[in-house]
Amino acid sequence: MSDIRMTEREREAFLAEPRVAVLSVANDAGRPPFTAPIWYACEPGGDLTFYTKWSPGRPARKTGLITRAGGVSVCVQHPEPPYTYVTVEGNVTLSGRLPTESEMLAIVRRYLPDEEARGFVAADRAGAGPKLVLFTVHPNRWLTADFAKLG
Repeated sequence: MSDIRMTEREREAFLAEPRVAVLSVANDAGRPPFTAPIWYACEPGGDLTFYTKWSPGRPARKTGLITRAGGVSVCVQHPEPPYTYVTVEGNVTLSGRLPTESEMLAIVRRYLPDEEARGFVAADRAGAGPKLVLFTVHPNRWLTADFAKLG
């Protein structure tokens, strides 16, 4: 059988594409893992960053679970044949602060045209949306598959 794993270069090129990721984190006792879509940014050979809602004293459920677990899995996929995916498992660091404008733009520009991305970030800065906090995933393990390598 062919080796369908991606090389580091293939993995980095795949993660550079603007795909929505799926975050998974340990949940409360007796419940399945919490799973949710996220926007992210990933530096080649480096960490993956994303942000989510934060309220001091009462964080969003996702934020509380991530903080408590200290680690997450994030999966990014291409859902049409030939199927491809990258999953990263890693420790997560809560920055404890709002993402800077440039940190937000690095993520949002991947998914929205520049003008819309700037408007999205400006609305956040104006307080129109929920408070946000930045997380960084430090990779411990990569799982990859590129099923195009089968044929």
